[in-house]
Amino acid sequence: MTNRILVVDDESIVTEVVERYLSLEGYEVKVTGDGAQALTVAGQWHPDLVILDLMLPEIDGLEVCRRLRQYGSVPIIMLTAKGNETDRIVGLELGADDYMVKPFSPRELVARVKSVLRRAVGTNQSTDNALHYDDMIIDAAARVVTIKGRRINLTAKEFDLLYFFASHPDEVFTREQLMNRVWDYSYSAEYSTVTVHIRRLRVKIESDPIKPRFIKTLWGVGYKFEGEDYAS
Repeated sequence: MTNRILVVDDESIVTEVVERYLSLEGYEVKVTGDGAQALTVAGQWHPDLVILDLMLPEIDGLEVCRRLRQYGSVPIIMLTAKGNETDRIVGLELGADDYMVKPFSPRELVARVKSVLRRAVGTNQSTDNALHYDDMIIDAAARVVTIKGRRINLTAKEFDLLYFFASHPDEVFTREQLMNRVWDYSYSAEYSTVTVHIRRLRVKIESDPIKPRFIKTLWGVGYKFEGEDYAS
């Protein structure tokens, strides 16, 4: 089935190039130039991934991201201005899965789109049993996490990161390794997205995010998932 991608940017030169490159890869693409229309199209068309610029008329990209996260976990790749680090961090905190800084390579954007979609499909096709840690169950096939029977609302990349951690208990990973293994590529020494995703995960799965039970920090080294999978 052809993946649907919604591109949201008010710069026509950007949307034309991105649409052309994505269409050549076989994706079904829709383009919109403002935030209000983006929310309408997303609600009616149900894209598999959204490429979202932060600077938009009507409703800005951060608010679009926030509203999309209220209703689902569609992967979101943000487009941000160079040096606008604060907005990038806020976007990640709101639930964006990744970001690219303008100007960017269309080929790199396509590679990141493929990476996000490939990981989602790969996890969905997993035939492994669900992972069980204490009261937490991670169901790879359904991409669902429950704790004490309550479903936890994770974004696509949050689920990918948690599943990767839980599949490698007690192994220590640097942020660079996590970027390579979970995102399938590496930034030029910019790994804040890993830090933000781990912080968000802790808020959602830990009873006390300040003193985490599962995702531990090894200062100066990296992170590890601690626990015994007793029913895998």
